[in-house]
Amino acid sequence: MPRRIEIFDTTLRDGEQSPGCSMNIEEKIEVAKQLERLKVDVMEAGFAIASPGDFASVKAVAETVRDCRVASLSRAVEKDIDAAFEALKGAVAPRIHTFIATSPIHMQHKLRMTPEQVLERTALMVAYAKKHISDVEFSAEDATRSDWDFLARVFGTAIQNGATVINVPDTVGYTTPQEMYELISYLYKHTPGIEKALVSVHCHNDLGMGVANSLAAVKAGAGQVECTINGIGERAGNAALEEIVMSLVTRQKYFDARSGVDTSMIYRTSRLVQNITGMLVPANKAVVGANAFAHEAGIHQHGVLAERSTYEIMTPESVGIPKNKMVLGKHSGRHAFEDYLKNAGYQLSDAQITDIFEKFKVLADKKKYVLDRDIDALVGNREVSETDRYQLISYVINSGNALTATANVKVARDGVPVEKVSIGDGPVDAAFKAINLVAELSITLDDYSLHSVTEGEDALGEAMVKLTCNGQNVVGRGLSTDVIEASIKAYINGVNKILLYATEARADEKKN
Repeated sequence: MPRRIEIFDTTLRDGEQSPGCSMNIEEKIEVAKQLERLKVDVMEAGFAIASPGDFASVKAVAETVRDCRVASLSRAVEKDIDAAFEALKGAVAPRIHTFIATSPIHMQHKLRMTPEQVLERTALMVAYAKKHISDVEFSAEDATRSDWDFLARVFGTAIQNGATVINVPDTVGYTTPQEMYELISYLYKHTPGIEKALVSVHCHNDLGMGVANSLAAVKAGAGQVECTINGIGERAGNAALEEIVMSLVTRQKYFDARSGVDTSMIYRTSRLVQNITGMLVPANKAVVGANAFAHEAGIHQHGVLAERSTYEIMTPESVGIPKNKMVLGKHSGRHAFEDYLKNAGYQLSDAQITDIFEKFKVLADKKKYVLDRDIDALVGNREVSETDRYQLISYVINSGNALTATANVKVARDGVPVEKVSIGDGPVDAAFKAINLVAELSITLDDYSLHSVTEGEDALGEAMVKLTCNGQNVVGRGLSTDVIEASIKAYINGVNKILLYATEARADEKKN
């Protein structure tokens, strides 16, 4: 029987630390629910002490998730551990994840502590966390640049004081697969009491070896892998969950290991994280990229047609990629639409289904056929929320290569129509400036992207914007067969998020 590898997802904590990937509480809960459907074993909801917003999001996720463990990160400091405990009180299965650095460079320059002081702090803080919650994970930050003998002593101390999981982070993505294999093997032989704890790894991707290093650790005996959806995270990111999981599925005999992840939910989870963070995966991204299952070379096409396994080591269906089998049109009823959503694994409220169905009917009037990917995009781009202050009513664009672009945009502000006109360097710029006039905000456009959801002249256009206002970064998204409309919707979506963040910030200030 293959060993069961636990998947610890840190998209909501380490993944969100990637520049431009911040999420509000509503978005974090949406991702958390999808991670729960994906059947990860643990999700790290955030760093509770970092800010009132982080504390609130950890608390909200802990109170929402019922079918997997929820963790909060904390330094090896009493106030951090106290904050993590308070935020996790509503969780069915809470875990405090505490850490301290163990490499010479970190101990000397960051902590300004001696190795003996680090050992003493480890013992005290793991024991302190254990008084709060029985499930305690201990991480040795920058473990792969630490002295191996000292690392074994630190982990032994953590286990002796109650750590149920010991984590070996490759914090700066420095190590190699062979070194990681040897390090894990060494720790199993030299760490006192290691048989009492689950051994975990957390690998960054600075040299492009995050997944390889994680799998090398599994081969050496590690029982938990920490990773993120699409590999997002600080700097070059983390080991990608989808690549680790599908490696264990595809090469199960080699690793003699498996995970409990529902692989049919991988693509949908990847799309959700892309939509919320605005960080799109490249076309050649393993497992979830647009070209992951594309075959252009003639010899490959012939082989796949004759026998798929000649060039496909896994199938699109195995990771939940839609195959455009479902074709709906303007005459399709709600029953067929709901049936599609149910078979696709979506869990939506009646109100959400009604909203998406109405958008589907509008789309069906504009397109000859509505494909699976169109519906997935409609579900993933629910840009209108009950908390939104602004909604698009209409727009008129006057543009050409011989005149200055002018945009007349009318929106509902708290239900009251407001209309503004602006000029700009092209129709999109003019429209964005008009929205700024409506919102009366100083907004910086950091990034703007536009791509088609499906092929064809009537394809849906999906727009994404990254905005900054008063130091707050947000991602806005919009969807339409008209790319100008998609762009305007994306910008308005971003403005609504800016206002929502401001409201949450003021609420946090009042609490404190």
